[in-house]
Amino acid sequence: MKRIAIFAKTKELEAQIDAFCDTVDQGAMAFGLGIKYYISDDREAFEAKLKQVNDIESRGDHLRRSIERRLYSQTLIPDARGDVLGLLENMDQILNMCEGAMWQFAIEKPEIPERFHPDFTNLLEVAVDSADSLVSASRAFFRDHGAVPDHMHKVLFFEKEADKISTRLKMAIFDDDMGLSRKNQLRRFVEHIDDIADISENVADRLAIYTIKRSI
Repeated sequence: MKRIAIFAKTKELEAQIDAFCDTVDQGAMAFGLGIKYYISDDREAFEAKLKQVNDIESRGDHLRRSIERRLYSQTLIPDARGDVLGLLENMDQILNMCEGAMWQFAIEKPEIPERFHPDFTNLLEVAVDSADSLVSASRAFFRDHGAVPDHMHKVLFFEKEADKISTRLKMAIFDDDMGLSRKNQLRRFVEHIDDIADISENVADRLAIYTIKRSI
């Protein structure tokens, strides 16, 4: 594996950042499973996943702050510090959005008609795939620049697929004969899920810039 100079003398920092990447990945997967449980009306399993996502988000915050303190207090990787901090802060948004979306499901308890379950599930899977691909691209940023594009194109692919599914789903919702207030509620929950793919693409765009800077 080709390694870059960022972690030449900072193995502990590398381990912490790797753990943070694990946390983001776990948060997205737990979110995906949790919403699937909600859609299938297994509220007990959903509540368990909500608690897990809350715990993961807290752990992610703790790791991110610990990494930030190490970067400043020990004057580590000064030439790349800004890029690393920016990447971590942007990736942390994914955990925040996963937690926030699950709380919205828990608070509002939207009733999702069975006819919409397949598209909700497909959208959910694609959104989680986009976050997973972003985590893989971020790991590559620290380990092998040449591998970053291999994962970046997947983030963009899944985000486009999420857009297609969410548009189709929202059109189906508003073509339905349910009341307008319920249509608007379901549309918001489509967007809560789609936002995970959108933020993954936004972070991937920033990661592309960081990668170019480190390659010069």
